[in-house]
Amino acid sequence: MAMDSSRPLKERVYFLLDGSHRESWISFGTNLFIMALIVLNVATYIAGTVPWVSAQYGQLFDAFDVFCVSVFTVEYVLRVWSCTVNKRYSSPVRGRIRFMLSPYALIDLIAIFPFYLPIVLGEKGAERVLRIFRLFRLLKIARYSNSLTLITNVFRRKAEELLITVLVMSIWLVFVSSLMYYAERGAQPEVYSSIPAALWWGIVTLTTVGYGDVVPITPLGRALGAMIALLGIALFALPAGIIASGFAEELDRRRQGTQYCPHCGGEVDELTNRPPENHTDTETEAGTE
Repeated sequence: MAMDSSRPLKERVYFLLDGSHRESWISFGTNLFIMALIVLNVATYIAGTVPWVSAQYGQLFDAFDVFCVSVFTVEYVLRVWSCTVNKRYSSPVRGRIRFMLSPYALIDLIAIFPFYLPIVLGEKGAERVLRIFRLFRLLKIARYSNSLTLITNVFRRKAEELLITVLVMSIWLVFVSSLMYYAERGAQPEVYSSIPAALWWGIVTLTTVGYGDVVPITPLGRALGAMIALLGIALFALPAGIIASGFAEELDRRRQGTQYCPHCGGEVDELTNRPPENHTDTETEAGTE
């Protein structure tokens, strides 16, 4: 279905760039094109770190980067210009400021900002340092991907439960690291020199990584280490269970045919493809806070 040409230009631009209107082939094609540019731009950046690839194709990669930044800049400007179509950003000045402070808009800005900074300041050395920020362009793809939107919605809906588990894990980590410090400091004063130093052992043990660079050697320390490792498996499995249940709930909602706003995860009215009146822009609120 083509986009309604009777709409004002600003509204057409807004819905053209909005990733939720996939029934319009023009909007879908535009979003697909930007997604492809993001992936290719990051791929060329990664390939450019290989010396022989950079020597042979460096100029081509630089020209492609200029093209990508130009497209991303036009996209960002158009988004800021057309955002007032959304009732949340209807104010010409304050609304646009709120939009520019939203997480996705900040990601868009970070994606292009490093390119212009050395040009404005004339600092060639800064260009090498800031090139790493080109990887942030990969985050832009979350705006256009249903899968990444699903992941974002899961973490947003389960934020409270995940925060509680992180708090419990942090308390447990400090507790077990303190126990191991007192059990091992006499035998290994250099390794377990303090409780903060013992935290490294606690992290690699509770997460079952086990680098082996810091290990208990006393009988008491080994007994504590064995119990802590077993308890750590159960404790650190809690976030995985919460996220898994969140995925199941989100997939169930999508099977029921409910559409969601790609910016905040709120339900969208299928008849108008607009967020309902009681829609809460959690993303914007998070960005402004």
